[in-house]
Amino acid sequence: MRRSDSAHPVRPHFGLTPKKYQSGETDHSGRISKIGDGSVRTALYEAANVILTRPVKGSDLKGWALAVARRAGPKKARVALARKLAVVLHCMLRG
Repeated sequence: MRRSDSAHPVRPHFGLTPKKYQSGETDHSGRISKIGDGSVRTALYEAANVILTRPVKGSDLKGWALAVARRAGPKKARVALARKLAVVLHCMLRG
């Protein structure tokens, strides 16, 4: 992945965006696309899982992910947190 000032292309690069199926009037959003580096996607997902399952006090990321889990379920919350972690890491590397 080339260096970019925007964090927007990071999520699809690691396959953390929903698959899209569009044909005629059909428009279906599916599970994550799994395009890109699988080992990075796995590491981000595992990190999100650890953040959600380990007792951590005062974590804004965990509070945000728990709110997503209440609305959409724990699996979607893990993927959403993994996407957010990818953006945070990109911003840290961008410096």
